[in-house]
Order: sequence, then C-alpha cells, then structure tokens
Amino acid sequence: MNMDIKHLKAGKGVQLNRMPTDVSDKISPDFAQEELKKLRKKLAKLQDVMYAHNRYAVLVCLQGMDTAGKDSLIRELFEEFNVRGVEVKSFKTPTSQELQHDYLWRHYINLPPKGKFGVFNRTHYENVLVTRVHPSYLLNEHIPGITSVKDIPENFWRQRFSQINNFERHLTDNHTIVFKFYLHLSKAEQKNRLLRRLEKEEHNWKFSPGDLAERKLWGRYMECYEEAIRETTKPYAPWYIIPADNKDISRYLVARVLWDTLSKYHDIQYPELDETIQEQIQHYKKELEKE
Repeated sequence: MNMDIKHLKAGKGVQLNRMPTDVSDKISPDFAQEELKKLRKKLAKLQDVMYAHNRYAVLVCLQGMDTAGKDSLIRELFEEFNVRGVEVKSFKTPTSQELQHDYLWRHYINLPPKGKFGVFNRTHYENVLVTRVHPSYLLNEHIPGITSVKDIPENFWRQRFSQINNFERHLTDNHTIVFKFYLHLSKAEQKNRLLRRLEKEEHNWKFSPGDLAERKLWGRYMECYEEAIRETTKPYAPWYIIPADNKDISRYLVARVLWDTLSKYHDIQYPELDETIQEQIQHYKKELEKE
C-alpha cells in the first residue's frame, strides 16, 4: 500500500488531464493518516537539527484551485513542529504598498531564514495564473507601456516564466531547498466541497460568490497551470502533482516528498561542540550542582 513518489514529479510534457486526482485505490486514507503521524514527527525533528545546523532554509510552495485543501494541509503537516520553526505566508490580492514594487518583491521579503521552513500558501505563481486568467489585473502593476490588456506583448508570460526560474535558481544556489506542490483537485470534488461549505453553517464563512465565478473559468485555469508547470519544473525546483481528491492522502504524499528529499541531506547535523567546552562539561555540571 504505497506509491513511488517519483511518479508525482512533473515532467516538461505534463498533461494534467492525464494525471490522477484520486489514488485511493493505491493508498488507503487510513494508511495515509497513520503514516503522516510518523512523518511529521520525523520532519519536526529534522527541522530542529536544521535550526541548530543553520545552513539551509526550506521553502514549501502550495498551489491549487479553491477548496484544494491548502490550509488544512499546512495545519496537519506541521502539527508537531516547534511554532518558531515554520513561517506561513498567505498571498492574497497585492496591497497598494506591494504594487509599488515588482511582483516578486513581496515574496522575497517573506522568504524563510536559515534553519526554518517557510510555507507560501498561494505563491509567486499567482502572477502567471490568476493574472493570466484575468489580464486586466496587470494594469494595477503600472508597467511601462501597458495601459490596456491589448498592450500586453506576446512574449510577456514567457518572460515571467524566465524571471520566476531565475528567482528560484537564485534561491537554490543560496541554499534554500524549494518544493512546489500543485494540489490536483477534480472539478467534481471541488463541487462537493463547495456544497459542503454551503450546507454546514460553521463553514458558510469560507464561501464566496466569487468561488462560483472562478469555477466557470476552470478550463482556462487548467491551461494556465499546465503551461506554468511545464515551463518552471526544473531539477533544482521541481513541481510535484499531488492527487488532492482525498485530503488524508494528499497530506501524506506531500510529507513523503519532503521527508524522502530532505533525509538525503546527510550534512544536516547538530554542530560539533567546541573541544574546550566538551572537555569541561563535567566541570560545568558539578558547578551547577553545587548551587
């Protein structure tokens, strides 16, 4: 009851309509729940060592359509972490201050420091996804030469893919380990989850009429996701396509990818104690015990 995570890694020819959204025939939700409990303990311990080692940062990027399960995945996956060991940032509509800078600025200033995990709930990819589906949003960026949608040059999006690749290359060259997860939800399952938001009074607050408007653009979003993934899945920052129709399974698979990758960094160790201090440990203990 397992799955080779190599099959989750996106290739340059990825076709989302050929990728499963449900793998419960291969992994049972009960198995996924139990394995997640083990993996999140291991990851929390690794982060503790990583903090002491103070050489690497980890950036976890989560993308997916509304209701794909990003928020609950973060809550469940990092449950065992020291709260100071993980920093979560949710990127919503850019503020007026953020729009005074280039579109990557707000992501740069929220990158995790060495020793910590950073989680981007929605990411810099919103700038080649939502903005591409709704190109009028670009006008808020006050880009020279673009005063209407008609002014957007033909190579604009390819340039942004290149800029994002350079951004991630810069991060990985400077010892941030980048993970990118697309939570691959089916349109039918999204419908079920939206209905649950409407049916359960305690979940009503999560629903927005805008969710239905965006749902009507599902096909366009899939086109944009597919091209973005194809253009930006790189050996140094690969995309993983995570089947997301079952939340327990998707959480487990993300944890598996994190653990299987990070556990290969054998240089992440507690720092060696200075020899002088090591030699005097018993002396320090006796000194404290005498108090």
